Amino acid sequence: MGYLIFIGNTLANLFNASSTAYLNFNLVHPKIWGISAKSFYIWSCFPFQMGLNSIPSLTLSAPLSIFADIVDIGAMGVVLVEDVLIFTKHRPVAEAFGSLSMFFYGLGVAVYSFEGIGMVLPLESEMKDKSKFGKILGLTRLFIALMYGSFGVFGYFAFGANTKDIITSNLGQGLLSTLVQLGLCIDLFFTFPLMMNPVYVVFEGRFWEGSYCLWMRWLLVLVALLVPNFADFLSLVGSSTCCVLGFVLPALFHCKVFKEEMVWKGVLPDVGLIL
Repeated sequence: MGYLIFIGNTLANLFNASSTAYLNFNLVHPKIWGISAKSFYIWSCFPFQMGLNSIPSLTLSAPLSIFADIVDIGAMGVVLVEDVLIFTKHRPVAEAFGSLSMFFYGLGVAVYSFEGIGMVLPLESEMKDKSKFGKILGLTRLFIALMYGSFGVFGYFAFGANTKDIITSNLGQGLLSTLVQLGLCIDLFFTFPLMMNPVYVVFEGRFWEGSYCLWMRWLLVLVALLVPNFADFLSLVGSSTCCVLGFVLPALFHCKVFKEEMVWKGVLPDVGLIL
């Protein structure tokens, strides 16, 4: 869901930011055909996402995933290099921690990275050699953690307190900035159907006896388009759903499965995560 919001915000910033005006000290957002530019771009994705989300399995979506990953790594690499160059020229004041509320808000956004945890079981079920899945999963998570961490740290070092909720908005105007932002939009556009796959598996299993249901997939895509704000959405989902998926449930399952073998020293870390 956050992917489409990112696409809408980025395209509105690229093509309609110049038409943003101030009237009576209130920010008037540009409109296209009577609706905000962000909403226009998000809803423009709807017919295409209906087609992409009709693909029944992850295996058939693999070419889209590979293409999206290549574009994503290239775009993020360019952003990291740009951040380093900006930081070497202008070093803004950067605070390690702001207010307590800002810290927990940022923590909720950071934990949002666990939103992809729902892909683990579907990917394992479609893997040809399942014995190698654990090693590949560990290496992949390490790479993603380093990439996410570097992306956030260098972005904040480069722009400080002026860092926007979508970092590409800080890159300003220019051909390179435009290409990077369009690259990230292309990546998220093709990644969205993959991330929705676990949702379809759950809903089709619960309401359609595990059978493929096209209209239910389209309905879920429609629901995804109705989320309003990117940063608040990340913090809300990260601090609630992703926190439970990433910390609480794994610790709870570990306690339940190994409760007969664990001593109190082994139980404490799990209890700490649950609390």
